[in-house]
Amino acid sequence: MPPPTRPAGADPTERVPVRIRRLGTDSGAVTGVDDLLARLHRHRGADASTPGGLAQLLPAATLRGIDGAAALLADTVERGRAILVVGDYDADGATGSAVALLGLRALGAVRVDHLTPSRFHHGYGLSPPVVDAAAEYKPGLIVTVDNGIASLAGVERADALGIPVLITDHHLPGAELPPAAAIVNPNQPGCTFESKHIAGVGVMFYLLAAARAELRRRGWFTPTRREPNLAELLDLVALGTVADVVTLDRNNRILVEQGLRRIRAGRCRPGLRALLEIAGCGIEQVTARDLGFSAGPRLNAAGRLEDMRIGVECLTTDDPVQALHLARRLHALNGERREIEYGMRETAQAMVERLLAADSTGSAGLCLYAPDWHQGVIGIVAARVRERWHRPVIAFADGGDGLLRGSARSVEAVHIRDLIDLVDKRHPGLIARFGGHAMAAGLSLPTEALAVFREAFNAAVREVVGETPPVRELLSDGELPGRMLDLDTARALRLAGPWGKGFAEPLFDGVLAVSNARVVADRHLKLRVRAPGGMPLEAIGFGLAELRGELGEHMHLAYRLDVNEYRGLLSPQLVLEHLQRPPRG
Repeated sequence: MPPPTRPAGADPTERVPVRIRRLGTDSGAVTGVDDLLARLHRHRGADASTPGGLAQLLPAATLRGIDGAAALLADTVERGRAILVVGDYDADGATGSAVALLGLRALGAVRVDHLTPSRFHHGYGLSPPVVDAAAEYKPGLIVTVDNGIASLAGVERADALGIPVLITDHHLPGAELPPAAAIVNPNQPGCTFESKHIAGVGVMFYLLAAARAELRRRGWFTPTRREPNLAELLDLVALGTVADVVTLDRNNRILVEQGLRRIRAGRCRPGLRALLEIAGCGIEQVTARDLGFSAGPRLNAAGRLEDMRIGVECLTTDDPVQALHLARRLHALNGERREIEYGMRETAQAMVERLLAADSTGSAGLCLYAPDWHQGVIGIVAARVRERWHRPVIAFADGGDGLLRGSARSVEAVHIRDLIDLVDKRHPGLIARFGGHAMAAGLSLPTEALAVFREAFNAAVREVVGETPPVRELLSDGELPGRMLDLDTARALRLAGPWGKGFAEPLFDGVLAVSNARVVADRHLKLRVRAPGGMPLEAIGFGLAELRGELGEHMHLAYRLDVNEYRGLLSPQLVLEHLQRPPRG
């Protein structure tokens, strides 16, 4: 395969080198779409069949604590006590809260409400201030969604107020579990549930199914109180699972695929339909990518800039007119978020270039901070910097209370939550609180502690990755014959997923003829390309405008084959991930 695009010792402020590595040991060209799909699934360690139906889902009984949690929920429903759902302010928390509200009402709960903590006023999780706010609803039970596993003080506060707490979460627990009335979390000690990557919304879906079974056993459902079909919630389960970027193991793929089928059939919530349509996504052909890159960001915008209650209401309303109104508000917020993000990214890029120019080897991890950065957008900025320089990144913003709020994004080689935990153990008291996953985490620390934390963080990253300069590796499914770069293949690939983290969307590479290069919107590279034996087609490289100067008559491209829709006309299009000059000879 070709060497990196620039030799070792080149300017460290440029993009990191890119290596294209082909998956599998397949030889020879693919013979058709069926052969192609079979090869793609082999590369991902799966057979060429669809993920499977709901009957193939992992059994709920293997979730530790779910029987007790289902009984507690059933008791609360039967006795008509008020239930308050406390979610998170991201898409997983919003979809999980919506699933909880809709599901509990369908099960027969008569008093159900929700409280989503504010990113800016409450911070993450079931904190004591959130519990105090929750107490105003006079709940008989607090049910958390996508949070709570680290909320020791919050659960203790709820106990003191006489309010039982049922925790549903999927984040990694700390050394001590909260004294909750029940906990359902596949990552808690002793849980044998095999899908450790299930999203918070998926955990809630499982709990509702278990509670339904418990209520059925008790004879709760009657001809006038019908047993609900919880599969009607799978469109929201799919949205939350994809938007939270969890690994699409087999169980998650089943949940997402079943949700996508409902959406394509027009059987989705009015709010989700409105979000997709306002983003220009056709319902009949919707994919996981549409959920992750169109609906998800618009939903997340509420929690980033204002209050996620808007998002939850959008997903739960039965009124299409109200759903469209709320979706338009979310769309507008997402536009504001993009403007804020653009300015922050420019600042972050300048920071990184200065850091690496001064000491490229000393910045194995990047800790970035500006006093005017928006707290709700730092996670996106961290992700963009990580994509460009392929290093673990933490972006910080002022929390307004003497603490910095940090959002971390990592690379495959570094488990970011465990790495922050290591720093915490080595420097007790330095970090106020933290939590997260392998690839994303959040933390808070005193403003004056940033310099010490940055040094400790860099040292910990170097221990994991060593002193080797970062190289971004693209995993390719090989070369597509020119005759298969057509609309039929592109359509088949769109619907063959669901693709996502851990079950990557197909990426191909090959040397193609290049012409008609131009820059659009100042950042994107538009090309006309042609593969041997194929017809000319358009290619777009988002954010790749700076590579225009490297173009030759033929280029080695890494690309996805997708469907482009313009004024009702469909055509195949290459979406470029990278381009470089082909090797000589």
